[in-house]
Amino acid sequence: MATPLSDTPLSPLRTIAVVGLGTMGTGIAEVLAAAGRDVVGIDISEAQAARCVAALEASTARAVERGRLTGQQRAQLLARVTTSTDLTAAADADLVIEVAPESYEVKQQILRELDGIVRPETILATGTNALSVTRLAADSARPERVLGMHFFNPAPAMKLVEIVSCVLTAPAAVTAVTNLALDLGKEPVAVGDRPGFVADGLLFGYLNQAAAMYEANYASREDIDAAMRLGCGLPMGPLALLDLIGIDTARTVLEAMYAESRDRLHAPAPVLKQLSEAGLTGRKAGRGFYTYEAPGSGTVVRDALTPREDGAAAGGRPVRSVGVAGSGTMASGIAEVFAKAGYDVVLAARSEEKALGARARIGKSLARSVDKGRMTAEAAAETLERVRATGTYDDFADVDLAVEAVAEDLEVKRQLFATLDKVCKPGAVLATTTSSLPVVACARATSRPQDVIGMHFFNPAPAMKLVEVVRTVLTADDVHATVREVCGRIRKHAVDCGDRAGFIVNALLFPYLNNAIKMVQEHYASLDDIDAAMKLGGGYPMGPFELLDVVGLDVSLAIEKVLHREFRDPGLAPAPLLEHLVAAGCLGRKTGRGFREYAKR
Repeated sequence: MATPLSDTPLSPLRTIAVVGLGTMGTGIAEVLAAAGRDVVGIDISEAQAARCVAALEASTARAVERGRLTGQQRAQLLARVTTSTDLTAAADADLVIEVAPESYEVKQQILRELDGIVRPETILATGTNALSVTRLAADSARPERVLGMHFFNPAPAMKLVEIVSCVLTAPAAVTAVTNLALDLGKEPVAVGDRPGFVADGLLFGYLNQAAAMYEANYASREDIDAAMRLGCGLPMGPLALLDLIGIDTARTVLEAMYAESRDRLHAPAPVLKQLSEAGLTGRKAGRGFYTYEAPGSGTVVRDALTPREDGAAAGGRPVRSVGVAGSGTMASGIAEVFAKAGYDVVLAARSEEKALGARARIGKSLARSVDKGRMTAEAAAETLERVRATGTYDDFADVDLAVEAVAEDLEVKRQLFATLDKVCKPGAVLATTTSSLPVVACARATSRPQDVIGMHFFNPAPAMKLVEVVRTVLTADDVHATVREVCGRIRKHAVDCGDRAGFIVNALLFPYLNNAIKMVQEHYASLDDIDAAMKLGGGYPMGPFELLDVVGLDVSLAIEKVLHREFRDPGLAPAPLLEHLVAAGCLGRKTGRGFREYAKR
């Protein structure tokens, strides 16, 4: 019988066995060897073990070429790694990390065999991201020494390691493995045992919704991926990421998450099953949502679904002058974008004073661009000269495109569109920048709904490249073509989507943010650990709570309510913690307190 861990001071984990030498196992072996650990790599396939060695040789050779390793360091690293096809090679290991396929039967068989091979004090870690660590531990003869150690792919590059304990895990084992992660130069995050843990628990729900959005023909795969890269600053779009992870793997993780949560947002989208069962599992198969040059390649090649390169909409209406309605940050940013692109801009607000204030904000923004060397003083002066501030919408009489950027209030917008209908000339395109309200409701406030379209810019408009172009069922083809052409002229990336709540970005972003709040509400993980997990494990530029405080908790709650009302999915109901914070006036950075407290300016 194993000695209780509380009675046994754990020695440093010097010799480590890695069971399963696929991409993840090979990456973990490299990380361990680079940190001076002796590594025993074990795989039932001799060919796979040989591929692991070849991959390590190639990876370390690249590191020498790039000056990250010397030739001597490379030789020492490779000498620390031995491989075997026999599990008994783990007999002297202080720690065994299994990264076998995501199957209870496979993992339990490995752990049972290890029980009879390793020393009593050896710790057994599972690399699962979808299966219950508790269930795996309970099947072991040493449950207090079994825990999760979830690395992220590629292991040498990704800093996050989730350390997963369950009710059976001894604290000393958690401490030993956490210290090892720190020695490896990783950032360990302690999490409890539930499918997906923190990072994948949030990530896979978002990926699943993106797959469902694509399956519903709401937007093209290219537009969904571009929207999330450009609108949220993500390193990859969700469908490209599913192809990288493996569509079959994603389906397995989601099935495990759904089995526990019964949340429809975790129920795998049918397209994931269809692609998996057809063998179209992503990059590793050469085809998934996209088609690749060869199995294992990351190079996307054209297929039947690839948009034509000359497929830009043609036959739009001429646009020489633009009216921007509003005086806030978004209105001034949009006016700046159009003026920089050479358009004459009429910037109108409820009063001339407000309009002049917005124009002054543009002047300050242009001055910052001059200071940073992004434009000359002459160009900045010419740009500002193109912006005429006015306190009356009557000055929109001759504009070819009118863009409203007023308060996100449907009645306010409807009243404005009724005004634009009266003052704008026939044939002028009328656009709303709403992020969550129905575009068609604005259109119906006019006598020319065919001329109304959504142009959802992202904040700050001068910096953010994305514009969601939102057609209603009434929008004319040439109006859509006009806006696509204008987006090209102002150097924005246009993505097409239909007129439903959240469009692409908010419909995928805010359920993810809401789920992060639920994790904190349920005391599953801390704000700091969740933010760290998403930045380090998902490559997100900001953690969910950092982002919520920047966006504003009141704004976030309003969008969550709109999504819940539109889709009627219980999983989209705003987290009570979000509602409580908003009711308490804790709205984020703008009030000095949201999920975190901020120094008063």
